[in-house]
Amino acid sequence: MKKTQSTPNFFDDVYEVCRLIPAGRVTSYGAIAHYLGAKSGARMVGWAMHGCPKDVPAHRVVNSSGLLTGKVHFKPPSAMASRLKKEGVKVVNDKIQHFNDVYWDPSTELALDKPKARKRAPKKG
Repeated sequence: MKKTQSTPNFFDDVYEVCRLIPAGRVTSYGAIAHYLGAKSGARMVGWAMHGCPKDVPAHRVVNSSGLLTGKVHFKPPSAMASRLKKEGVKVVNDKIQHFNDVYWDPSTELALDKPKARKRAPKKG
C-alpha cells in the first residue's frame, strides 16, 4: 500500500527514503512525494525535511531544478552546499551542476510499493 499525505507516518516514510539516498547523489522533494504516492506532495516533503532528525541526509534533497532551496534551514545556510561538495557534488551559486548525472529517483531505484527501509512491527491483537 502506498503512503499518502494523510497517513500519520508520512514524515517517517520521507526520512526512510532520504536515508537511502547514496552519498554523492541527490533527489527532489517531488520525487520523494511521487514515490510515496503523494504525487503533488512536494511541499509536504519539504515540511518533513524542515524538522528531520539529524541522521537524515537532508542536504541531498533539492528542488526539481537542482536548486538548494532548503539551504535556509541549515546553520549556516552555506552548510548544505558544503556537505554536497564534500560528497563530490558540484554546486555553483546554489545550483547543482550536471544535475541529471547525480539525480537519484527513488521510483526507479527502489521497489514501487513501499520504502524498503521501513520495517513495520506486527500489529498487536
